[in-house]
Amino acid sequence: MSTDTTAGTGTRGGTGPGQGAHAADSHDVIRVQGARVNNLRDISIEIPKRRLTVFTGVSGSGKSSLVFGTVAAESQRLINETYSAFVQGFMPALARPEVDLLEGLTTAIIVDQERMGSNPRSTVGTATDANAMLRILFSRLGKPSIGPPNAYSFNVPSVKASGAITVERGDGKTRAEKATYNRLGGMCPRCEGTGAVTDFDLTALYDDAKSLSEGAITVPGYSMEGWFGRIYAGSGFFNMDKPIAKFTKRELHDLLYKEPVKIKVEGINLTYEGLIPKISKSMLSKDPEAMQPHIRAFVDRAITFSTCPECDGTRISPEARSSKIDGVNIADVCAMQISDLAGWVRGLKEPSVAPLLTGLQHLLDAFAEIGLGYLSLDRPSGTLSGGESQRTKMIRHLGSSLTDVTYVFDEPTIGLHPHDIARMNQLLLQLRDKGNTVLVVEHKPETIGIADHVVDLGPGAGTDGGTVTFEGPLAGLRDSGTLTGRHLGDRARLKESVRPSSSSLQVRAAATNNLRDVDVDIPLGVLVALTGVAGSGKSSLITGSVSGREGVVTVDQSPIRGSRRSNPATYTGLLEPIRKAFAKANGVKPALFSSNSEGACPACNGAGVIYTELGVMATVESVCEDCEGRRFQASVLEYRLGGKDIAEVLALSVTDAEAFFAEGEAATPAAHRILGQLADVGLGYLHLGQPLTTLSGGERQRLKLATNMGGKGGIYVLDEPTTGLHLADVEQLLALLDRLVDAGKSVIVIEHHQAVMAHADWIIDLGPGAGRDGGRIVFEGTPADLVADASTLTGEHLAEYVAG
Repeated sequence: MSTDTTAGTGTRGGTGPGQGAHAADSHDVIRVQGARVNNLRDISIEIPKRRLTVFTGVSGSGKSSLVFGTVAAESQRLINETYSAFVQGFMPALARPEVDLLEGLTTAIIVDQERMGSNPRSTVGTATDANAMLRILFSRLGKPSIGPPNAYSFNVPSVKASGAITVERGDGKTRAEKATYNRLGGMCPRCEGTGAVTDFDLTALYDDAKSLSEGAITVPGYSMEGWFGRIYAGSGFFNMDKPIAKFTKRELHDLLYKEPVKIKVEGINLTYEGLIPKISKSMLSKDPEAMQPHIRAFVDRAITFSTCPECDGTRISPEARSSKIDGVNIADVCAMQISDLAGWVRGLKEPSVAPLLTGLQHLLDAFAEIGLGYLSLDRPSGTLSGGESQRTKMIRHLGSSLTDVTYVFDEPTIGLHPHDIARMNQLLLQLRDKGNTVLVVEHKPETIGIADHVVDLGPGAGTDGGTVTFEGPLAGLRDSGTLTGRHLGDRARLKESVRPSSSSLQVRAAATNNLRDVDVDIPLGVLVALTGVAGSGKSSLITGSVSGREGVVTVDQSPIRGSRRSNPATYTGLLEPIRKAFAKANGVKPALFSSNSEGACPACNGAGVIYTELGVMATVESVCEDCEGRRFQASVLEYRLGGKDIAEVLALSVTDAEAFFAEGEAATPAAHRILGQLADVGLGYLHLGQPLTTLSGGERQRLKLATNMGGKGGIYVLDEPTTGLHLADVEQLLALLDRLVDAGKSVIVIEHHQAVMAHADWIIDLGPGAGRDGGRIVFEGTPADLVADASTLTGEHLAEYVAG
């Protein structure tokens, strides 16, 4: 029996949770004492178990640090410690969070916004086990039958091999005999299950007028001055001084296509491999988003991808495609819209596989319940948005038999139309009602409103946050006087007048994905909101017909890449003018003022910390004693600008740095401009040298937005800019959008937030539904006209919102 003992705690004051006569039993609460992860200020709190708790507060207030960085992180670390030291050696090392005490933890299952990666072999079907169930179904019912479930898998090749088997003799002894065995997989042999074939532009790989010694190979990283040169020269396959244009067919084949072969160079055993297979393994197997820019540019220039002619992009072998149920094969089934596939499965009446059909039906229905019925199982997982990825991960947990676990969600309403938020709320409540603890980091009032318990962090962000400003029931939050409480009932009003359009951007016969030959004129010189349910075609319209045009700057939801060494200064390009200003003031090289270059502390290589590997145990991280975490050599810190050294400047907040670089000796217009853009998007509290790995999802989105605001384009396209924004911050975003429009820019936003819709000058609504049921323009006009019309789902919800 769970007791919500903290429900009456109310605003934080003299009596903390757990004190007095009503102290909660550890079976009923997760007790956190002295949490100091990131900006958390030694906070102590009790979270009721088997309840739905929503964590609120401005972006950067410490919500994720408490929920993900403390509670979920420690739960995962403790689970990992139950494995043997050998197994732990293959798992990521997790450090214990900075917290004095954590009691009452249960197994944590994290459902976050991280995209599912761009592994070319990962699809919606493989990520949710739907493909596994379909493979079993076809192995049982497919005609003609072609073998086991793997015979229908595009990730399993067909193999014919020889080996030895052990045979018992009549006298009880054994003998070894040779045997041939087959493993039938469903992988298309031409494209190896990827659905696409690659063609290399050989002129982008080498300059045939040059010899290898002269640097003929133009692939990034393939310098003949290092080990590559030694391997090529030591292979003996070609003359290093002969121009490639004069190579024999054999020499050219060995240069480009030779399979891996062992060679000995200077007494060392090495492997030689042709250029094309080596590039395929080292570059094409990686997530394109993770590539360094110059590698990505090379791949885009040198390699073309086209649909596999053998399988027509289905990834499946001819044998697998020949096996059918009611006239359709497994590739046809995976290409169906999931809502249609659910109907097809429902029509199968075969008692021998009844339990399998029931399970598959339940899984497919879950997609529809969560608002993803418009997807298909063959959709590559890397093409899903952050919100779609999060909901896809959620699918596998809906039918789970596990109870009394802790589910942790990071803004599950991201990417959801107001129409779909109610369904998401029901799913969260279902998980709670099964006896689970549900922790949700959220900004949307619709989801905050279903909470059993609310924890509000703040009062501000960064160093101004990290404290619990309220904990208790929703009614108490409304009356608490906190920033969240004051803004919980915010409702935007429709504009009394809208700005007139200067011209328009014409789109004709747009047919990307589910768009149905859409013709639309997007007004320019104003704020345009592109609306509609998830899957209605908004992003397809932008990516297929708007992005890429001259003068268009697109800020989408793709994650920003950053290591521990990356920070706001390096990511935005701010560090460059700062380094030059320091160099000019001190008469030295700019490279000295980079912790990734000549100025780096030699002891920690500019990381500021020392990592100590302890074999199968967790890696220990400690502050570098030489530089005391400042990352720079002591000699570099002697150089000053405006009275501060480079480490002190990087420790400044954006707001303080903006004032520092505004005037006097440190006046640097280029730096001041970038800092102004960061302040405009509400990131004034961030420190210039703060690692990107410590930023929340909302902070990263706004950092990307600020960086793109410096572009020269006249049309800005923003994909859900309210992602990660607190209710109070939405007003600041709208003011920023207004400033852009007033400065002569055109702003197009893909949005679900009603406050943005109400503030727009023009709305283009797509629908009426998602997937096959969407792809059309269902409304064009002003927000007031949309409310008055009220014929679309967006219109209905906007009318309800502005009515209060």
